[in-house]
Order: sequence, then structure tokens, then C-alpha cells
Amino acid sequence: MSKTIAVIVGSLRKDSFNARLADALATLAPDGVRFNRVRIDDLPLYNQDDEQSPPAPVKRLKQEIREADGLLFVTPEYNRSIPGVLKNALDHASRPYGESVFPDKPAGILGVSIGAIGTACAQQHLRTILAYLDMPTLGQPEAFLKADDVLDDAGGIAEGSRKFLQDWMDAYLAWVDQHA
Repeated sequence: MSKTIAVIVGSLRKDSFNARLADALATLAPDGVRFNRVRIDDLPLYNQDDEQSPPAPVKRLKQEIREADGLLFVTPEYNRSIPGVLKNALDHASRPYGESVFPDKPAGILGVSIGAIGTACAQQHLRTILAYLDMPTLGQPEAFLKADDVLDDAGGIAEGSRKFLQDWMDAYLAWVDQHA
């Protein structure tokens, strides 16, 4: 059976570690699983006044999430929380009240940074938001990743992290099967 996973990267940086990780993770999935990177860089700042007539990028965001079997969030940590661009995307896709595209979509969270604690604080804040949005979110294994340990010079997964990330991917896809 085929699956589509919508991937939301919380960084806009051209050479983002998290974008590189998101792309590399797709290579760990079995045949029949398609990863769709959802664009968030063109979303206007959320404004409740625009809810009844959302701009095209917001409609596209919501449609891509609706069509997905699961969501994968790959995000850096900014100031011990999630980046504003990710929060903006979450706000757009969850509004207007009662018309969120998130309920019951199985989610997974990963993040990579240069710091020793990876993205632990951002992931915890994101888990709190996703719980409110009624998304079943994979709890274990957690993945607080350090860029030097995870990514190789070619943009792929470093050999020493391959098994851990494969195990994470297998657990996440089983989670999607269980909850989709």
C-alpha cells in the first residue's frame, strides 16, 4: 500500500541542516512511501482577518496536509522553541477554528542542530502544540540530533547514524500505519 508523508521543515535557510536531514530521511523509507516537502516560505503572516478568504499558498498548504497519510516535522530550535515560520504554518493550517487539517494525522518530530542538546526544547514545544491540534505524535524513539554526527559531507546520513535513523523511520511508519 502506498503512503504519502507531508514533510514540514521549520527552517528557511538555503543550506539548512534540517532540510538536508529531511531529504536524506526519504532514502530510508521503503518503496511505496512518498515524501512531499510542503512549502511554507511563501505563507503570509497569519491574520485572523484573512480566514474567510485565505490566499493561495494557505489553500495549497492545507490541501497538501489533507492529502497526506502522516506528517513529519523536521525543525531546528530557535531560542529554545520552534521557529516562527513553523508556528505560522501551524496557525494557518489549524484555522479557522473547527476547520483544522491536523486532527488524527499521525506525526513524527525530528530535529538537528550544532548544539549538544539538539532540538530537545523545540521538539517539546512542538509536541505541546500538536497535542492541542489532536495529532497522535510518535513518542519513542526520540531523535535529538547533532549535525556533525548525523549528516555527511555529501548531504546524506553519516554511517554511524544510519541504523538509529532507520529504526526511527521504521517506528514512525508503523505509527502512521497504526493511526492513519
